Amino acid sequence: MGHKWASGFLPFSDLKLAAQLLVLLVLLCSSLSQSLDLDPEDKASMLKFRSGVQDPSQSLSSWAGSSCANWTGITCQNQTGRVVSIDLTNMNLSGQIDPSLCKLPFLQDLFLSQNNFSCPIPVCLGTLSFLRTLHLGHNRFRGVVPDTFMRLGQLKELVLNGNNDLGGVIPWWVGNFSAQLEKLDVGFNSFHGEIPQSLLYLKSLKYLDLGNNNLSGSLSDFHQSLVFLNLGSNQFSGTLPCFSTCEQSLRVLNLANNSVVGGIPTCIASLQALQHLNLSSNQLTYEMSPRLVFSEKLLLLDLSNNELSGPLPSKVAETTDKSGLVLLDLSHNRFSGEIPLKITELKSLQALFLSHNLLVGEIPARIGNLTYLQVIDLSHNSLSGSIPLNIVGCFQLLALILNNNNLSGEIQPELDALDSLKILDISNNKISGEIPLTLAGCKSLEIVDFSSNNLSGTLSDAITKWSNLRYLSLARNEFAGNLPSWLFTFEVIRMMDFSGNKFSGFIPEGNFNMSINFNNGEVDRMQRDPFVSMQNVDTKVLIVVTGSIELSFSYILSSMVGIDFSNNVLIGEVPVGLFGLHGLEYLNLSHNFLHGGVPDLEKMWSLKALDLSHNALSGHIPGNISSLPDLTHLDLSYNSFSGFVTKKQGYKRFPGAFAGNPNLCLESPDGGCDPASLPVVPGKAFEGEEEVEGRISVWVFCVSAFLSFYFGGLALFCSPRARKYILHTKA
Repeated sequence: MGHKWASGFLPFSDLKLAAQLLVLLVLLCSSLSQSLDLDPEDKASMLKFRSGVQDPSQSLSSWAGSSCANWTGITCQNQTGRVVSIDLTNMNLSGQIDPSLCKLPFLQDLFLSQNNFSCPIPVCLGTLSFLRTLHLGHNRFRGVVPDTFMRLGQLKELVLNGNNDLGGVIPWWVGNFSAQLEKLDVGFNSFHGEIPQSLLYLKSLKYLDLGNNNLSGSLSDFHQSLVFLNLGSNQFSGTLPCFSTCEQSLRVLNLANNSVVGGIPTCIASLQALQHLNLSSNQLTYEMSPRLVFSEKLLLLDLSNNELSGPLPSKVAETTDKSGLVLLDLSHNRFSGEIPLKITELKSLQALFLSHNLLVGEIPARIGNLTYLQVIDLSHNSLSGSIPLNIVGCFQLLALILNNNNLSGEIQPELDALDSLKILDISNNKISGEIPLTLAGCKSLEIVDFSSNNLSGTLSDAITKWSNLRYLSLARNEFAGNLPSWLFTFEVIRMMDFSGNKFSGFIPEGNFNMSINFNNGEVDRMQRDPFVSMQNVDTKVLIVVTGSIELSFSYILSSMVGIDFSNNVLIGEVPVGLFGLHGLEYLNLSHNFLHGGVPDLEKMWSLKALDLSHNALSGHIPGNISSLPDLTHLDLSYNSFSGFVTKKQGYKRFPGAFAGNPNLCLESPDGGCDPASLPVVPGKAFEGEEEVEGRISVWVFCVSAFLSFYFGGLALFCSPRARKYILHTKA
């Protein structure tokens, strides 16, 4: 018997009508759902909870009436009106959590993160037996995790991070209470003790963040398929386990800032899914095995601040045309030898940090093949040769940091091709020649340090094109000629150091009001901490690595706002305008041939350090300086000042500041003249203090900084001398 096939298709007009009816039905159901009334008991509980909460932003003002849809952050069960989800994230709520919140028997998800609740975690939350998600992070909860939480057998996510006063030992039951727990985040709290053994065997666990606590004990292996593991910034010791159970799953591993010892086992490279690995700031030693080669999935590798030695690994990760390392940080170790050419094959690399090692040889010419490279830091090594011309192939370069090496040669005019460059530091090398005029093409420059080289010539007009300049140091070179009239035309300059050169002529009058920072002093300085004004010269860059990962760099150099023209051959009078800069924190004009008088300093509200010593300045000492409470260093020695300095003028706290001024007299205890209090032997004016080069230089660079990178909510730290990088990824 034959089969007959009947068509199931409707004519187009009928099909269109059916579709319209379906949309109408969906809208009708949605409308019924939205108009669903809150269960009366749940409504009463929610209103009582609200009454105990401080809500300055009026985020909960919509909690009125009975329609569930109108209640901000509340989701109800479609048929019963029972509250199943509360999301009050980042609503600026504070105060106490009323126990009435626990009288919502069908609650499944509770989000209270990023508020200001300041109380112990309510014990009664343990009665919410249907709870699947509990986020209480970034509040001010205190005390310990309630033991009643062991009743939450349905819980999948427990997030308690960012509550500084929440601590104690991690509960013993944390790995047993819920066989469904996938995420546990207790980072940035005050937990101490060891990791409970039960947590090492919780099969359901995928995401574990215990970072930034005071946990200790020997590192143990985990026996579940973790995807994310952060144990950074604790006190763990022992050697690195292999994490073999996580071989196919682990994407993020952070063990930074602990006391892990020994070498890096080659089995770590077997983690095939690994994308982020941070082992920085531990006590890792020995050479890196040539068999330690990570998969092409690895994006970030930070081994900085350890005691790793031997040659740099010739190959650290597999690469493909579409994937490979984005960040490689091997800085602050004891690696020696030359930079291997294989590093120049990491075509995806955007940040390369090899600073503070024992590297020798030349910078590989093929470094220009890394066309995605945006940050290069090879500082504090013993590299020689010249800066390779092929480096212009890194056309996206934002930071080139080569200071403290043995580099020679000249600054190549072709460097103007790096027109995105924001940071250029070649200080403390042996680079000679002049500043090329073509560098005017580097219009994005913000931080430039050419100090301590053999550069010469006059100041190039190319500098005038660096309109975003914040920090400029040409100190300790062989520059000569007059200081140009455009010197004070940079609007955002914070620090200008031309000391230790052969500049001559007059200090130009200029428009001293151009710089925002030089004139950004505060009128009321009496109520401030004198060190609050220590701000940062910084450069920030945002990079999208892939669709899911964001990487940002921040280079921060902390220093006072200042001008240093010391140790030159400048003549003439000091422009009066220099002494009217409200925001200037230090001024060093010492060791020149300046003459004339010094006006009152009362307008220099921010002044912390002033050195006018070793000139030919004359006249009376500036008037009362008691209006400058932040002034902590003053040197007017070895000039030709004259007159009588009274105690009321406030100079008593600077003994020795007037040495070598034979015609100057300080008021003695009996009101007379005390010339004996003025030392005349050079170098004795600061007897009892530690002598430092230029004396004021200790104020010029009050620098402390650290290198770090963040991924997700994860912060990983290490610390070079005077620079700070922040690398931030968002998964």
